[in-house]
Amino acid sequence: MSSKSTIAFLPSALAGERFEFEGRAGRLSAYVAGSGPPLLLIHSINAAGSSAEVRPIYEHYWSTRTVIALDLPGYGFAARTDRDYTPRLMTDAVLSAVDRIRARIASGPVDALALSLSCEFLARAAVEAPDAFRTLAFVSPTGLNGSRPLRGAPGSTLAMPGLYTLLRGPGWGGSLYRLLTRPKMIRYFLKRTWGSANIDERLRRYDVLTARQPGAEHAPLHFLAGRLFSGDIDAIYEKIEQPVWMSHGERGDFKDYRQEAIVRARRNWRFSVFDTGTLPFFERPAQFYLDYDAFLAGRPARTHGGRSNLGSAADGADSPTSRIHELQNQRR
Repeated sequence: MSSKSTIAFLPSALAGERFEFEGRAGRLSAYVAGSGPPLLLIHSINAAGSSAEVRPIYEHYWSTRTVIALDLPGYGFAARTDRDYTPRLMTDAVLSAVDRIRARIASGPVDALALSLSCEFLARAAVEAPDAFRTLAFVSPTGLNGSRPLRGAPGSTLAMPGLYTLLRGPGWGGSLYRLLTRPKMIRYFLKRTWGSANIDERLRRYDVLTARQPGAEHAPLHFLAGRLFSGDIDAIYEKIEQPVWMSHGERGDFKDYRQEAIVRARRNWRFSVFDTGTLPFFERPAQFYLDYDAFLAGRPARTHGGRSNLGSAADGADSPTSRIHELQNQRR
């Protein structure tokens, strides 16, 4: 595996080996550490997304698993070129990473965990290649909020007509992005993600660095315009055959799961809710890992504060203003 770097002035987000490879989504990058069965980790989509978001999980599991953290297109050390960023591109990146894992690390199906909006890409990949995944973990997934389910035409998105052209403009897209990723703005949006001022300062510092890389604005502007949100995602969630663990917090701006009943009725889904913000493993790591380990092993979870623990139902068009808030902090 090559470890050649193509991004200047950006340190690695994680320890271990970083390698680059060509896939169906272009040049991709990933980190790998540890030994044992593979566990693929996928960061969220936002203005300053990176594999730094999965650091606690990556470091916790490298003693028992081969952990692989993928940089999605437009983020980290993956290609940040000026192109269309779509659910198809991101799903292809996930599938390319799994192909690489199965060819170089272990040939069997992999366990995979994604954050927020990237849960949609992992879900689509799992439906398209069901034999490639053993289990799926969705942390604060998108697509289960609002007053109606998302069952649009296959491959449709929630893109707002004309918004991407407006945001990009004749040259001001980069300026808008830099405005939204100033250090004070990054702190502000992280506080909204956490639902408190007790954010992870190490993540904040890396967010500032990665947002200043060449081409950093391309994927986030597509995100802001709704082009990375799938219009058919609830139909995709309903098609998943693998065991699924869904977890989320109860604090912060992103706690609307009114459409959760769509998947709660499915016997292959399990659920955990934590008294945290959007990234519970930063705030309640012991509880998070207990529940995730129980899910991976097919055991009931230990009861702790929060709504439902690995229980299934069988067991018991946003505005432009809101999109701007999501750009940094919807870690979804």
